[in-house]
Amino acid sequence: MVGDERGDPSSRKISEATVVRLPIYQRILAELERGGTATVSSAQLAAAARVNAAKVRKDLSLLGSFGTRGTGYDVSFLLSQIDRALGMGRDWPVVVVGIGNLGRALVNSEGFSSRGFRVTALFDIEPAVVGQQVGPVTVRHADELSSLSGPDRPVIGVVATPASAAQEVADALVAMGVTAILNFAPRVLTVPDDVLLRYVDLSIELQVLTFYQSRRELPPDAEVPSLRSIGLSIDLGTP
Repeated sequence: MVGDERGDPSSRKISEATVVRLPIYQRILAELERGGTATVSSAQLAAAARVNAAKVRKDLSLLGSFGTRGTGYDVSFLLSQIDRALGMGRDWPVVVVGIGNLGRALVNSEGFSSRGFRVTALFDIEPAVVGQQVGPVTVRHADELSSLSGPDRPVIGVVATPASAAQEVADALVAMGVTAILNFAPRVLTVPDDVLLRYVDLSIELQVLTFYQSRRELPPDAEVPSLRSIGLSIDLGTP
């Protein structure tokens, strides 16, 4: 955690767990706004996000004082504040390396373009893939990674390669100045301390689910750890 808890809310300490929940709140609020809902209480937001109301209030208090006792939060205003905290008002150039089925799905995902992420370059090593057009971008050979410059120079790199190539790709991204990497390859990567690194591994998520699913077969009196779930249940019922 970084920052100072006093003074400007932007300098307050915000834990990774809170940061991970902010996009969930954002999605819920966006859905509420589209449905014409003007205000939402912490209890309603907590029910939709599947966390407790105290946690919601604490998370949002780290961004500033937005709620009104007895009224709740103004949906549009709170959404704009979370967007600002998440950097959604900025342009984020992204490069994707590995244009197989996963890479193509990411590039074509509405979540990329609608959240300020601008795919500036795509790379692969397969001759059949290099030169293809994916969305508005032409796939280039991975050997050209170091040639990116100007507005095409990415801030964020996405690794969607096989595990065997992931570390080499990460090294190339770091060498060209990328400071944040999202890794979909099933491999633990080594990067400098000043490079942000996050993993997305669907097989691990499935294994977490099967761990808890298998515990349901245990005797009723067996001690089973609880699974903290964050969802998007938008049925808020009556305010």
